[in-house]
Amino acid sequence: MTENSYSSPAPMPGGDAAAGGTDGGAGEPGPDQTDFDNVRDLADIPAIEVVTRAIVMLMSAAAEKLGLAEGADPEKVDLDEARRLITSLAGLVQASTEYLGIHAAPIRDGLQGLQLAFREASAHPDAPGEGPGEKFTGPVRERRRP
Repeated sequence: MTENSYSSPAPMPGGDAAAGGTDGGAGEPGPDQTDFDNVRDLADIPAIEVVTRAIVMLMSAAAEKLGLAEGADPEKVDLDEARRLITSLAGLVQASTEYLGIHAAPIRDGLQGLQLAFREASAHPDAPGEGPGEKFTGPVRERRRP
C-alpha cells in the first residue's frame, strides 16, 4: 500500500500537474504538502477507526515477521521483531477493549493466535506468562478441542 490510508483520496487544490500543480503528476505529494495535511485529515476519522487500523497493521506486521503470510520466506522470520509487535498489539488491545464493541472478541482471538504461533516458532518457548504480550493478556494456552 503506497497511499497513506488516513489521508483523503481527494486531490490537493492546485495538485493537477497539467495545471501547473506540485504533485509531479503521479499523485505524489508536492513540496507544499506537509505531514500537517495528513494529520488534519485524521481529525475527521473516528478514534475507534484509527485504533482499529493500528490493530490491523500490528497484526499484519506480526504475522509477516512470524512467516504466517501466504508465500512468506521462512528465511525472513524474525522472532525478535515479532515479539515487539505482539507486545505492542497486546497493550493496545488491552487498553482499548471497552471501545472495540463486538470486534473485541475476534481481535483478542487473533492476538492469541499470534501469541501461540510465536510460541510454536520459538526454539525455546517462553514460560507461560512470559511470552510476548502476556504481561497484558495473562498466560496464553492452546484451547482444548472438544
